[in-house]
Amino acid sequence: MNHPAHGCVLLLDGTPDRRRGALPNPTAHAIAGANPRGFLAAASADVVQLPAMAGPQSVLAYLQHAVTGTGPLLVWVTGHLMIPARRSTELHLALRESTPATVRYTGLPWEWLTRTLRDHPGPTLLVIDAEADSHARPHVAAAAREGHLAAGVPACGVITPAAPKAPLEAGPYTRSFLAALRTGNPTAGPTLDPAHVHHQALAQATLPEGVVAFQHGAFGPVLTNPSATPVVRRPAPMPAVPGFGSPAPVDTAPPAPAVPEPTAQPDDDPLPRILAAAHAGRHNEAANMAAAWEQQTLRRHGSDSAEARLWIEVRADLARLAGDHPRAAELWMSAAANRLARGGPADTEALAALKRAHYCWQHSGERARRLAPALLALWEQVPDSVDATADVRARLTEEVSRPVAR
Repeated sequence: MNHPAHGCVLLLDGTPDRRRGALPNPTAHAIAGANPRGFLAAASADVVQLPAMAGPQSVLAYLQHAVTGTGPLLVWVTGHLMIPARRSTELHLALRESTPATVRYTGLPWEWLTRTLRDHPGPTLLVIDAEADSHARPHVAAAAREGHLAAGVPACGVITPAAPKAPLEAGPYTRSFLAALRTGNPTAGPTLDPAHVHHQALAQATLPEGVVAFQHGAFGPVLTNPSATPVVRRPAPMPAVPGFGSPAPVDTAPPAPAVPEPTAQPDDDPLPRILAAAHAGRHNEAANMAAAWEQQTLRRHGSDSAEARLWIEVRADLARLAGDHPRAAELWMSAAANRLARGGPADTEALAALKRAHYCWQHSGERARRLAPALLALWEQVPDSVDATADVRARLTEEVSRPVAR
């Protein structure tokens, strides 16, 4: 990939109260530690990290300098968005000394940020993973939905409700976004479409309730695609699918293979790499690779094809390997429903998928009750499934009769 331009990455951390003992922003640290220079579709790039900035004029000076170049510009904003406690609804990014009472003077007016970025002559991308307190959140959410948060700048991201305690790990959206950047898209060209990365991050992240996701503007060639030039190799046969780590079914019989062997691609075989990443603990990377190949399959064969149904089962097993049993149960139920609709209850692969859904459902904790009705409806289509249906009904009865904690 040949990217001749010189680019810039600006990491803007809007975390207040640093001098009063607050923990550093783990989301900002995760971005800084992920080699952000390598994100850009540029031969070289400057990386400017702005933690603990004391005043809006200092931040504005860095922004103004960043937009003087013509290469790709990535601005990644984390931290807190605030509005003044009184007499104003103007949005600000909190800085080191900001509080709702002082942010009008100590924070960065959001309009300064977007106005400056609009002056950049090259491709620009604004990524936001920020939080807003209960006072600011209605205004911030409305601005995100209506496009005022982007204000003409190509932007994507999430706004989450402010957590009662400082988080100890990076936000889930940023973690998934970083994983998608590292993985790339084997079906795309030399640059990544930020919209595609954004949707991958939303699909893979476990986001808190109340999150507002947004995407605005026409994205340019800002992000490089590390998978644009895959190594061409001789086709290898698919590994035996039990390597995906098939769970034990409801009974004690060994499970059938989790995923049928697909037709090998003429130039690449993705499943060994996906499997290796999953077993190495790189679950986001494995999930993002699977999502990219699934999109390629959908374009080639359509959503109703056997090839597309295969990737549902792959993603189900990847979710289980990552410990996300509720998501794995949902995907296995989808796979079982598809197979039952086509082959009926005599389809052994449908029964195998349903057993895997049941196994994952049994390990879904508090979310098992929400999944139980759909699982029960599937088992009721299968003859001689008395034990399985009784197990699901017993769980439902147990949940209904459980006293509510007060």
